[in-house]
Amino acid sequence: MTRYGYFLSTEDWPPDELIRQARLAEEAGFEALWISDHFHPWIDEQGQAPFVWTVLGALARETSLPITTAVTCPTVRIHPAIVAQAAATTAVMAPGRFTLGVGSGEALNEQVTGAPWPLADQRLDMLEEAIEIMRALWTGEVVTHRGPYYDVEHARLYTCPDEPPKIYMSAFGPEAADLAGRIADGFISTSPDAEMARRFEAAGGAGKPKQAGAKVCFAPSADEGLDIVLKRWPNQALPGELAQVLRTPEHFMQASELVTREALAGSAACGPDAEEHRKFLTPYVEAGFDEVYVNQIGPDQDGFFRFYRDEVLPALRST
Repeated sequence: MTRYGYFLSTEDWPPDELIRQARLAEEAGFEALWISDHFHPWIDEQGQAPFVWTVLGALARETSLPITTAVTCPTVRIHPAIVAQAAATTAVMAPGRFTLGVGSGEALNEQVTGAPWPLADQRLDMLEEAIEIMRALWTGEVVTHRGPYYDVEHARLYTCPDEPPKIYMSAFGPEAADLAGRIADGFISTSPDAEMARRFEAAGGAGKPKQAGAKVCFAPSADEGLDIVLKRWPNQALPGELAQVLRTPEHFMQASELVTREALAGSAACGPDAEEHRKFLTPYVEAGFDEVYVNQIGPDQDGFFRFYRDEVLPALRST
């Protein structure tokens, strides 16, 4: 049976509110949590970007739900040895409940140190090496590594969980899906892309978990919900690789000026109709995803959680 979780958006909310939403999600019947990992929001209207590892420490204590980062890039902004230490500590604080979701990243977050932004194929190579380093460190043994992208000098993690975190990998193209199937413990997507899910399975991911995220906007009407999406998340309608290569929130705001209400229609379930929300989420289940994480766009978080608790989650679980 599909598991439904809540997607905590660090782009939208400060730390205390994210923790409050996590508690509300658990009380409403959501079964797990995703949390994004950003240095910048996509656009200024979203307006937040707290350090995810600090928030994760609080979430480990404030809820009993499983938590996955969706997703962390362990390759440019932060060295994989440091991400390995952060993930190990989080896994100790949330035993058996923490999964490290990883991806090849976006220039929006990764170029803040002035590092160059490689092309996609090199970023995947870097991610593969980073995963190798993190898994080696999670053994608790001394690690020295000389690789094409990273050096690790006599490093050992002294605080490690009994079982190392699982690594799920985000993949939007065929090469990434193939790599995820080969090296990751699970698959992450933000669309009901059955083809990529099948490709992941064919590359070695058969039987491994598949997670997906979806955005909705509970609002008094569908039109009001779409207006909120256009104001807060127009960037989700940007095509192709723009999300990976645009460098700043200003660039995303400039590109988002081209996004229309019509372009966003269908990108999120909008309004107060439980059946519309159920119909919007069903394709993720039909595409083979085991876990679906829902994010509420906009200010009415409390109304959203009541709505999903009372109407949407019961309808999803009865089908």
